[in-house]
Amino acid sequence: MPIPTKIAVIVILESRDHWLMLKRKHSPNKGLFVPVGGKLENGESPRAAAIREVDEETGFQIEEVHYKGLLVDSSPTDYNWTCFVYQAEIEYVSPPSCSEGMLIWVPIESLSKLPTPETDPYLYPLILSGKPFFISAAYSQEDKLIQLTEEISETQLYP
Repeated sequence: MPIPTKIAVIVILESRDHWLMLKRKHSPNKGLFVPVGGKLENGESPRAAAIREVDEETGFQIEEVHYKGLLVDSSPTDYNWTCFVYQAEIEYVSPPSCSEGMLIWVPIESLSKLPTPETDPYLYPLILSGKPFFISAAYSQEDKLIQLTEEISETQLYP
């Protein structure tokens, strides 16, 4: 039986050369730092989902998000995602509490030092470049990254 792909959004929240990151307390990516985001609801556009997820996870009510690119995770298990990546500017205030984990402001230059999902060290420079991207990530049966390709430039990023 085919495993359905989940459709989600990732939202980079930025202020003063910092990103508001979430240290997740639930799977997937439990214990890792990720941007806020989540699954689309029925009939919802990716942009509307990005605005809703920011409100639900942070309490910030934003009106504008900027599309950055697409991340597609494919595996023989249930780890199959199509993620629309957005970015938004928000006010630099004390991070609110979040039911998904702990929100922390991280200086952009320190992102590479955080424990993150395997794709994120490749994803963040593409977001910062300002150029649209489409990353295709292939995973093993054990959900380990085996190949990562930037499809627009046809560049293999990993291995």
